[in-house]
Amino acid sequence: MPLEAFAHSRALTLGVELELQLVNTHDYDLVGSAEDLLRILAKRKLPGDAKPEITASMIEISTNICEDYSDACAQLIGLRDELVDAAGRLNLGICGGGTHAFQHWGEQQIFDRPRFHFLSELYGYLAKQFTIFGQHVHVGCPAPDEALYMLHCMSRYIPHFIAISASSPYVQGLDTGFDSARLNSVFAFPLSGRAPFVETWNDFGVFFDKMTATGVVKGMKDFYWDIRPKPEFGTIEVRVMDTPLTVLQAARLAAYIQAVARFLIIEHPFNPSEDDYLVYAFNRFQACRFGFAGTYVDPVTHEHRSIGEDILSTLSRVEQHAIELRADKACQELYEDVREARNGAALLRHEFHDAGSLHEVVRRQCLRWKN
Repeated sequence: MPLEAFAHSRALTLGVELELQLVNTHDYDLVGSAEDLLRILAKRKLPGDAKPEITASMIEISTNICEDYSDACAQLIGLRDELVDAAGRLNLGICGGGTHAFQHWGEQQIFDRPRFHFLSELYGYLAKQFTIFGQHVHVGCPAPDEALYMLHCMSRYIPHFIAISASSPYVQGLDTGFDSARLNSVFAFPLSGRAPFVETWNDFGVFFDKMTATGVVKGMKDFYWDIRPKPEFGTIEVRVMDTPLTVLQAARLAAYIQAVARFLIIEHPFNPSEDDYLVYAFNRFQACRFGFAGTYVDPVTHEHRSIGEDILSTLSRVEQHAIELRADKACQELYEDVREARNGAALLRHEFHDAGSLHEVVRRQCLRWKN
């Protein structure tokens, strides 16, 4: 299959996708009710879309094109409210979080779609272990070379997005010690990680043709990169975030990504190079393991500082861009969260310390998702 032409899109528009947990309201374990829930949602007019994911205990919602933070908020709240109402009719709970705290992957069922069955046959048990829940943010790019520039520059902020969204400390009933254990499951896939360093769409097309010639990939969906171009939408797609515990936090993350993107487009502060990726895997691991307390190594100066410090510095640097995008309030709220070391992982650990039960933790996640 040849590489699609890069569609034109308005610069800095947003699209937000959230993968969500479906749980029963008895013991708050995952439940394979996606088909029933989607049947109800199909009869409703949604401000976006809802579709299945690889296992039957998860669902993905996505906004239409959003102009800014307030637009993303409005659409996500509308989707959440419809989803919560429909789930209530089936006695289901809905919640965010990057992993379910105590489910066992072996009990999950592959959703009945040809592509999902193909992935299950290809990846074996990894497909069921992919019962994890992430947020993806699309950023509109009017031209493909500009999209690749933004992709490579945005890569230095991957630890920020991981640490802010991290909400997956528990896996199969155990505290992993990671703020984002979800990404460990993603890393197991052979086509995950970083995109190749190419700076023009023509060169990307050469890479794509070489990959398809090997028979390893058939299309862009086969790449599970942390950031990937989406030519059919005219966007880059940032894919490293855990699903936050509320839609408002998801919208704040999208606003931060949009502010960083505007900063990159207007100020052109970096000249990306392959050497920028020397510390990429280290920085990403530090964010997954330690969150805001992780070590960030600047890819150019090699200065060491905490990820939290680098986020606070960046929020200050992009403040005017956030103001221009009417996202300054959202970014200020993120600033306060980072300064106080508040993310979803910290909250979930606090809830477990308070309740002493992961079942109760998930119940509270469902209550939090409604607000």
